[in-house]
Amino acid sequence: MCVVGFDLGNENCAVVVARQQCGIDVVLNDESKCETPAVVCFDEKQRFIGTLGAVQSMMNPKNSVSQIKRLIGRKFSDPELQRDLQSLPYLVTEGPDGFPLIHVKYLGEQRTFTPTQVLGMVLSHLKGIAKKNYKELVAFCCIGIPMYFNELQRRAVLDAVSVAGGGLITMQLIHETTATALAYGIYKTDLSENDQLNVAFVDVGHASMQVCIAGFKKGQLTILSQAYDRSLGGRDFDDALFKHFAHEFRYRYKIDVYQSVRASLRLRVACEKLKKTLSAYTEGILNIEWLMDGKDVKVFIKREEFEQISMPILERVKAPLEKALLDAGLTVQNIHSVEVVGSGSRVPAIIRILAEFFSKEPRHTMNASECVARGCALQCGILTLKFKVREFLVYEDLPFSIAMSWKGAAPDAQNGAPDQQQTIIVFPKGNKISDAKDLTFFRSSTFSVDFLYTDVADQQIPAKISTYTIGPFQPTKGEPAKLRVTVVLTDGVVSVDSATMLEEEEVEIPVSATKKPLKEYTKMDVDESSIGETDVSMQDFKPQADSSGVGSENGATDSADKPVQMDTDAKVEVHKRKAKEINVSVSEIVHGGMTYLELLKAEHEESKMASLDRALEKSKY
Repeated sequence: MCVVGFDLGNENCAVVVARQQCGIDVVLNDESKCETPAVVCFDEKQRFIGTLGAVQSMMNPKNSVSQIKRLIGRKFSDPELQRDLQSLPYLVTEGPDGFPLIHVKYLGEQRTFTPTQVLGMVLSHLKGIAKKNYKELVAFCCIGIPMYFNELQRRAVLDAVSVAGGGLITMQLIHETTATALAYGIYKTDLSENDQLNVAFVDVGHASMQVCIAGFKKGQLTILSQAYDRSLGGRDFDDALFKHFAHEFRYRYKIDVYQSVRASLRLRVACEKLKKTLSAYTEGILNIEWLMDGKDVKVFIKREEFEQISMPILERVKAPLEKALLDAGLTVQNIHSVEVVGSGSRVPAIIRILAEFFSKEPRHTMNASECVARGCALQCGILTLKFKVREFLVYEDLPFSIAMSWKGAAPDAQNGAPDQQQTIIVFPKGNKISDAKDLTFFRSSTFSVDFLYTDVADQQIPAKISTYTIGPFQPTKGEPAKLRVTVVLTDGVVSVDSATMLEEEEVEIPVSATKKPLKEYTKMDVDESSIGETDVSMQDFKPQADSSGVGSENGATDSADKPVQMDTDAKVEVHKRKAKEINVSVSEIVHGGMTYLELLKAEHEESKMASLDRALEKSKY
């Protein structure tokens, strides 16, 4: 058996496997590359996923789905989503539930898929790569997600794992920067037990920028702060170049690339290559043959001009850095080093800004393509307890606050206004990312509780997360029943784990004490299962010494060894209070999430499509 770590990037994905006696290995795909494009291309006969999907996307752009990570768990009306859709070649519309639906032509007919389904296809492909390389059962995984993912997005990732099928079990959703910090710290042997080493991790990925400051001690990692910009990544520099050249070509070559999906896609690919060239050299050239209307384009550009075009993007880099430092309560002098990862971090202007801000040169000691997946695999190995991994504790905080709301009295209050709306913060920002709390309610009938965000302005999402209905139940004493509701937070996903009705009942146990040692009754008096007080108070007898201070000799037992006997007519009534626990049903509604039936349907559809793909692959050989 092996466990895997998945880095679900917006542009590319990576897989790292942890195996017994073999350590940590980066999994290479069929093209011997460690990165696999997160692209699904739908064709007349089959699907092409990964590298083949990226190749087919140039010829079939309208049926090639990419950047799926930006779509999952977000409302169609989300302003950020609307901006993202402007650069996507495939059609996305609003579904009946207000969430996006992806339209493609597959097997000769128009089909619609949810973003969660498409992400499940990508995960299934990645799992297949690991299984194909090692011929072992892939049972457990950890998945890297952005720190800014809300509850619905986290649930969508978990649902995508279910859609992928194959019995894959998610051990943890771990923040990408936390996984990077784990991959960095677990191999350091010079960490102190007392002095904390503070390291800033800056991840400038394809679509977003994330910053975390981590404190390291021997055998442990603590995330001190987290900050981000959801729309500041490498693709924004590509988009700045795209808009610049699209405007220039309109006047120089009299062509409008916005009118052609294929021309736009080719120009975007060329702009990405140009950005990489300008990251390594001070000048570059953009050259595309037969871009549109039979015209070739060729333009020279210097790095200074590129940075001037990208100035609005570069001006936003400092904000997450300042927030992370402020939330950690540290100064620049407290930061030991700065580690930079992510595809967008290769832009020299970003490195210059980081060096000026932290007053030290950023380091690239980690492999930007593998570090997240490597950290995920390490954490999965630690959690499964089936692998020998160096003991390393990870303390991660919740990036947002979650509150609970209901109608009626507050918890632990038996009398309250039944129509009054009550709200308390159950898991505040900075709480442990995985936690559990018990709340006690006094209710006479079925009631509901809602979970919601306290600050939706920053998340740009609906406040309400989910609703749980607790009941029905029947109080037996004609008064409000006492219910214990267990609320669980798992990797940032909140849910009601169970509800129990507690009823105390008093039991009288008559005991005939005929020549029985008193110690038996004393033992009964301190029975751990009893609740409340007994009506009889008893004390242990201590051994009595003789006048010389020593016990009896010649084999005679001391008074401590003699059983203390009671009158044969004496009777003792012991009153016990036992707590009777009755399980109460709990029903769940996740606002915007997939229902159980929808999930089963999606799993069935993916299974059919995967079987068709395998049959076509076999027929080729």
